[in-house]
Amino acid sequence: MDAARANDQRRLGWLLAGVGMLAVSTDSLWIRLSEADAVDVSFWVACCSVPLYTGLSHRVDGCGPLEAFRSHRWQHLVIGALSGGSQLCFVIAVTETRVANVVAIVSAVPLLSAVSAWIWLKERISRAIAIAIAITLAGIVAIVFSSVGEPTLSGDLLGVVAIVGFSVSLTMWRRYPDMSRLVGLSIGGVLTVAALMYWASPLSLDARAYLSIAAMGLVFNPFGRLALSNAPRFAPVADVALFSPIETVAGTVWAAAFFSEFPRPVAAVGAVIVLVGVFYGTIATTRPKNHADLG
Repeated sequence: MDAARANDQRRLGWLLAGVGMLAVSTDSLWIRLSEADAVDVSFWVACCSVPLYTGLSHRVDGCGPLEAFRSHRWQHLVIGALSGGSQLCFVIAVTETRVANVVAIVSAVPLLSAVSAWIWLKERISRAIAIAIAITLAGIVAIVFSSVGEPTLSGDLLGVVAIVGFSVSLTMWRRYPDMSRLVGLSIGGVLTVAALMYWASPLSLDARAYLSIAAMGLVFNPFGRLALSNAPRFAPVADVALFSPIETVAGTVWAAAFFSEFPRPVAAVGAVIVLVGVFYGTIATTRPKNHADLG
């Protein structure tokens, strides 16, 4: 009975991770559609998300945001810095390099998260998940083989910084399951606003930009991040991170459909390999106890 319940919780973690990744995969779409500066996009998205997270906190946490913050003071501050910093780096990266480059780099999250969880949580990786990670990494290699570094290396490097921050944040969410997700994400938004308020020109945008930012900042990004931050409560970090390639595949589709940024044939093959890896790591491994663990 306990094993069945554990499997059910694990599947819930997978569902939250999959839905969350699919939602945040639209970030690159809204950023490009807005045609706005990365600083302005980041500033407005943070301004939209902070009141949303704070308002939900009263209902979800069962107490005020300040009280929830006091229960995990330094953890909230660290997760806020990781959340806000990784979000900002991702937005700037999308505006400085090809969408396909950034979302391909995002697919390295499974490996980084598994290593992070192993270091900080001593969380073992099942053999099946290790194989799934290897499959997804093979797909990543195919996608980025001839594109990383174009048109700007700085954009690619910012993408790397973004996924490092995201990977570590997943480990923290797993380590502190009782920490308020909403307060942590709110702090990330507050820190972003504070860091950018002197450089942003929030009132200089056009209607198209405001609509795109509203879709990203009020719907897709906050609820996607909320789902992702809750997923580690129910599934190991390596499992949750395994769903990051969804953003690679979906982001590539958005770029092709809306901006005519079509992936090379080898990248399309890589996307299929990535999906195979995700499939193997979830549906094909519903009974992890049958697999040996890697220490």
